[in-house]
Amino acid sequence: MSHETPATDRPLTTALAEAAGMAGHAPSVHNTQPWHWTVLSDALELRVVRERHLSALDPEGRLLVLSCGVALHHARVALAAEGWTPVVERMPDPGQPDLVARLTGLKPSGADPDAMRTVQCMQVRRTDRRPVSDEPIPTAVLGEIDRAATREGVTLQVLDDDQKLELAAAAQHAAEVEKGSPDLQEELAYWTSRAAAGTGLPPDVLPAQAPQTTVPVRDFGPGTLPVGEGHDRAAVYGILWGTEDEPDSWLRAGEALSAAWLTATRHGVSLVPLSGVVEVEGTRQTLRQMLSGLGHPYISMRLGLADPTHAGPPHTPRLDTAQTVDTSAVRGQVS
Repeated sequence: MSHETPATDRPLTTALAEAAGMAGHAPSVHNTQPWHWTVLSDALELRVVRERHLSALDPEGRLLVLSCGVALHHARVALAAEGWTPVVERMPDPGQPDLVARLTGLKPSGADPDAMRTVQCMQVRRTDRRPVSDEPIPTAVLGEIDRAATREGVTLQVLDDDQKLELAAAAQHAAEVEKGSPDLQEELAYWTSRAAAGTGLPPDVLPAQAPQTTVPVRDFGPGTLPVGEGHDRAAVYGILWGTEDEPDSWLRAGEALSAAWLTATRHGVSLVPLSGVVEVEGTRQTLRQMLSGLGHPYISMRLGLADPTHAGPPHTPRLDTAQTVDTSAVRGQVS
């Protein structure tokens, strides 16, 4: 049986390897890039990398798996752009807890122009922690971002003004709790001094001083990115949540975050994930109460139109594809 698609006339193994490489553009907590891909002749496997797990900040691995979910969605979109539709098996083998997903059963479906545009968004997307513009997000655009998350089986709850203040108080409390943890501060210092190694957060992507935002962003230490005088009064805040609190739901939350973020990028909307409030048990419970106890919060976020007076911040560094994608099983089949 031929593993070639009429859309690209290239081997499936090449499409799989390139999708895994494209997934390297995915954002991850502290830019840890905690994923590793194995390219097989007819499948792509995704594993977590424990060496890049933030064990002090994220002991249960929620954000570790969520980060891998973002990469998983990136790979799915890249395959769709190449004309392949996979069957996604999440947490496919209880005996291999580090194997979080397998893309298999790939069928040629014709290159998807919408997915092609989304792949372009992967390459320009960045995290801008500075205040957004005073221009509100158009309702139709916010609706598209909401639907993108919902299609991944996760709900985006947009917060009203009172809930924004609750989120701000929770974020402030979480920051105080985390400042009191020497282990967490040591971990943070490590990942803000790793840029030369292709991971972590260099000074030029971190604000030079605390930006004026309704909900405080994490204090990563001194950066060099100029902030300006703006505020984020026009920003929208939201929580991604679902009914389960298990590894496969954390993975889906990452896929939903990716879908929402790439849709936002297409429309010129800046998205900043706010993970501090879900890292601390007490403030995570506060978010559950904001959701009326209906489900579990996976991550909160700020959305707003990027300030046109600011050039976008630099991209964070990325690991070399050879460090994140293993093609040894198909050597000679990837062109």
